[in-house]
Amino acid sequence: MEQSPRHVDPERRRGRGAATRETGRFERLNRADESDGWDIPEELPPIRTEVSEERPRSLINYVRSPDIPFDRTINPYRGCEHGCIYCFARPSHAYLGLSPGLDFETKLVARPEAPEVLARELRACRYEVAPLAIGTNTDPYQPIERDRGIMRACLEVLRDFRHPVAIVTKGTLIERDIDILAPMAAEGLVRVGLSVTTLDPDLSRRMEPRVPSPARRLATIRRLAEAGIPVRLMVSPVVPALTDPELERILAAGAEAGAGAASWIMLRLPLEVSPLWRRWLEEHYPGRAGRVMARLREMHGGQDYSSRWHHRMRGEGHYAELIGQRFRKTARRLGLDREQPPLRCDLFAPPPRAGDQLSLF
Repeated sequence: MEQSPRHVDPERRRGRGAATRETGRFERLNRADESDGWDIPEELPPIRTEVSEERPRSLINYVRSPDIPFDRTINPYRGCEHGCIYCFARPSHAYLGLSPGLDFETKLVARPEAPEVLARELRACRYEVAPLAIGTNTDPYQPIERDRGIMRACLEVLRDFRHPVAIVTKGTLIERDIDILAPMAAEGLVRVGLSVTTLDPDLSRRMEPRVPSPARRLATIRRLAEAGIPVRLMVSPVVPALTDPELERILAAGAEAGAGAASWIMLRLPLEVSPLWRRWLEEHYPGRAGRVMARLREMHGGQDYSSRWHHRMRGEGHYAELIGQRFRKTARRLGLDREQPPLRCDLFAPPPRAGDQLSLF
């Protein structure tokens, strides 16, 4: 693949997923790095993570998609330092005037007032309770959460309101919050989905560079399960000709760790993700690049990706059907084909505030 003018030297982006800082699709001007003509060697520093702050006016994002089992979500952060090269959320950074490439994983936005805004929205008289999803866009347990604690503060709000929540993560920092999650789970108010894409630590480090190792994530599944928190193993994304041979072994490892259910999603390459992914393949697995892309296009009518409802998550055709059959057969054998119990909505009750009139009954 032809090198992009925004390509960044590998030494400067060590530990990052993307290789470029392509201009976002909403920008009027394209930016490119050009030599100034002086033949002087220049040492450029490694790319560091930068965090800015945003004061959100609202936090709950309502979604209307027939492909997903929830209708609302929140995001404590924008961007994700985990740097998964396949992340379908990368294009969201273009709305901020930033690159879905390296900017997505190095120019992060924290939302420190998210807990207060969430509490205000939950108290609104018109609010109708339903399970809230966290981690569907960017990971709430990415590394900066260790210092910021915004996700934990949001969980405290949900606990106090006795509000149901479903969490998706790759971050083992979720173990820190077992003291909140376990009591919520005992009331049927929480469940967790933890993603394990591969058991190969080398492939994981290349593909999802700042995510805890596969073995460490399996240990987190075990800790959550032992604490009585329902955990679903997410084999996602399945990458054709790269991770799909591991499907049965990943499911077996998850079952052994204590997962109570499992799910899978095929690799998705919307908008800017496709060129980022193809460039990554050529850099790390050039011998498999053609085969990987051929399988993906076979499932999407000759395109890298199709956003069609009921199609985009798994594709269609012989290969997609084969992966589905393998998953169903193995999940059934391991007891991972069970549905998780529905989250309870009947316990929701805004906690009283100082000065509120208390009920007589």
